[in-house]
Amino acid sequence: MIMMQNLFISIFLSFSTLHIMAQKEIKTSIHISAPPEIVWEVLTAFSDYENWNPFITNVEGDFIVGEKVKINAGGMKFKPKVLVYDTNQEVRWVGKLFLKGLFDGEHSFVLIDNGDGSTTFRHEESFSGILVGLFKKKLDTETTQGFIDMNNRLKALAEAKAL
Repeated sequence: MIMMQNLFISIFLSFSTLHIMAQKEIKTSIHISAPPEIVWEVLTAFSDYENWNPFITNVEGDFIVGEKVKINAGGMKFKPKVLVYDTNQEVRWVGKLFLKGLFDGEHSFVLIDNGDGSTTFRHEESFSGILVGLFKKKLDTETTQGFIDMNNRLKALAEAKAL
C-alpha cells in the first residue's frame, strides 16, 4: 500500500512538473516601409488602439518600467507589469492569469531599424505555466492570427503616416 502511494505521488509530481514547465512561443514579424520613429508613434498611441487594433483593443496606464498597466487582448483582461519601455526600440511586459505559474506571458514589441528608412517589427510572446497546454490550440490559431492582424494594421497606419 505504501509503495502504491509513493508511486502515485511520484507520478503526480512528475506530471505536475511537466505541466508547470509547459511553454509556448509565438513569434511574428513584418517589414514596414516607415522609420522606427513613425512606427513607434503609432504603436505607442495606446489610447487609439480601440480605433485600429483588432487584437489589443484597450490599453490603460502609463508605461513606466516596474508599473502595471491594464490591457484587453484576445478577449482577455489583465494587468501586466512593464519590463521595458525603450523609445523607438522596444515595449515588453509580463502578465499572469490569476496566480504566477498558471498561465504567464511575456509580450514584446521590438522595432529594428533597417537603416534604409524601414523597420522590421517583431511581435512576440512567450507563454509558460500549468494551463499552457489547455490553451495551445487557441494560441496556435486565434492568438497567432491576432498578432498577424495587428501587425498588418500597424504597417498600414505607419506607412500611410510616412507618406
